[in-house]
Amino acid sequence: MSAVPLPGAAPAAAPPPSPPIFGLRLATGLTGVLLAVLVSGLNENITKIALADIRGAMGIARDDASWLVALYAAASVSAMAFAPWCSVTFSLRRLTAAAIIVCMAAGLLCPFAPNLSVLMFLRVVQGAAGGALPPMLMTVALRFLPPNIKLYGLGGYALSATFGPSLGTPLAAFWTEYLGWQWAFWQVVPGSIVALLMVSWGLPQDPLRLERFRQFDWRGLLLGLPAISMLVVGMLQGERLAWFASPLICVLLGGGLLLLVLFFINEWSHPLPFFKLQLLSRRNLSHALLTLGGVLFVLLAVILIPSSYLAQVHAYRPLQTAPVMLMVALPQLVALPLVAAMCNLRAVDCRWVLAIGLSMLALSCVLGARMSPDWIRTHFYLLQAVQIFAQPMAVIPLLLLATTGLAPQDGPFASAWFNTIKGMSAVVATGVLDALITRRNHFHSTVLSERLGNLPGAVDVPGLAQRMHAQVVTLTSSDLYLCVAAIALAMIVIIPILPTRVYPPRAA
Repeated sequence: MSAVPLPGAAPAAAPPPSPPIFGLRLATGLTGVLLAVLVSGLNENITKIALADIRGAMGIARDDASWLVALYAAASVSAMAFAPWCSVTFSLRRLTAAAIIVCMAAGLLCPFAPNLSVLMFLRVVQGAAGGALPPMLMTVALRFLPPNIKLYGLGGYALSATFGPSLGTPLAAFWTEYLGWQWAFWQVVPGSIVALLMVSWGLPQDPLRLERFRQFDWRGLLLGLPAISMLVVGMLQGERLAWFASPLICVLLGGGLLLLVLFFINEWSHPLPFFKLQLLSRRNLSHALLTLGGVLFVLLAVILIPSSYLAQVHAYRPLQTAPVMLMVALPQLVALPLVAAMCNLRAVDCRWVLAIGLSMLALSCVLGARMSPDWIRTHFYLLQAVQIFAQPMAVIPLLLLATTGLAPQDGPFASAWFNTIKGMSAVVATGVLDALITRRNHFHSTVLSERLGNLPGAVDVPGLAQRMHAQVVTLTSSDLYLCVAAIALAMIVIIPILPTRVYPPRAA
């Protein structure tokens, strides 16, 4: 005889739906999300690299163009923080499809912007849509993939940190050299259409959960959104505006830090937060987030240093630099699955895979520190070859450490942490590298000028200014390589201290 519910009693919670069986349909949906993430990442990197061509075609001043990059990044990182909450509320498929459509539409319209203000608005909208996609990829992989292949799905996510950035330069070169600057924006369209079709068919449709708005974290949104945006813009504009000599930078960084502290205080006690700070008590997650920042600094530097050196010393255009980037980018399609397969073995401790990957990155940078002004494109091939396996070996173990043992309800929170740290680390790395380059350039320029000033007749040497510039750029690049190597080695030191041994999901 069934029990009769008491008057006024809350209805029993419906049992959670059983997860869909992984097959062709879900695999198609996951691949569609991966494609959308790669297209979005390429869009961000391509417009950075092709910015000179875009400025020339649209008549935008250099200082104004720097705001295009900063505002896009601010919207993108902010979306990474809040998209996981939205995906639970509106469903993964709806949010992913909407983000793809908005990103594609904004890209189509950007070349037709009548003025800079409209172009900035479109880039902010596109940045928000593009930033919402990486958390969806991690969430889909954690939620739908069977344990024995989950690490391969996370390896697909790692493509956004290794494959995408390295492919930006070659694609920017192709679009600008052969098809026109407009394709720096339009390149999102073909991939987005395919991704949209795959996502719409492949991902299951969850019901709307609008009741979550009853506990919506309004205070968190009003604190966190401006905090992240102010910090991102402050870091990216800091070097151009002389950092704390600028009142604007002081307001952006100081105000952003204050709001961020208040945001975290609010998140600690909110019943339905955007960020679950309690997850940081997990040593492996905290270590993964800390190390992720250092790894992204290294990966950004090993892309920036050779491309900047070749452009400044030997006047390489992106098309001429492309083979150096492709040397790392294309083999990732093979290296990433192989590293994932290795980490998926029970006998393999992913902490040592991480240590070896970081050691190889450090070795690559130490080799690069021996560079001279005579180095051309071919001299960088050995460095890039070392990084083919070093990069995935430094990223995939972090994903395994961060996600192993997570409860299903904590997946969106882990995604918010991981992706926001990923986006913010790239911004901080850009600001720090810009500052280091400026200061080391000034230092070496001053030292060389003083030495030449003490040599009689040195100023009459033909081509002296050009040779001196090449020497300054070379010495600065060497310093950056050594700095990056030191960061990679420092991350190895904490591996025996913080993370604990984890086993691949299939072994659990």
